[in-house]
Amino acid sequence: EADVNVMLTDKEVEVNKKVKKSFCMPENTEFNPPIAWVAELVNFQEFLVARKPDNGGDKTYTDAAALTQDFASGALHPGDLKPSLSKALNALLEPLREGLAKQDVLKK
Repeated sequence: EADVNVMLTDKEVEVNKKVKKSFCMPENTEFNPPIAWVAELVNFQEFLVARKPDNGGDKTYTDAAALTQDFASGALHPGDLKPSLSKALNALLEPLREGLAKQDVLKK
């Protein structure tokens, strides 16, 4: 499970790898960990999906229902969702990583 669970101590590259490997079948919203993560993130901040103009351009979500609806309809693809999720998770974790790095307990 260490290769799929995102931990506070994970480096940016590790988070990116884990999110990329996560199960995220197109149009499936019944079991979709990336959708679940985003649903929690939008409680605290807007979620930006960065996409090429050919794929509809960037879109900002402020609630999980709209993102879930777009994903279910195929308007949002896993290839756009996952990199945006990685970026958001890393932005959220970075201040925590800095604080943890200063603690002696983790240096052992």
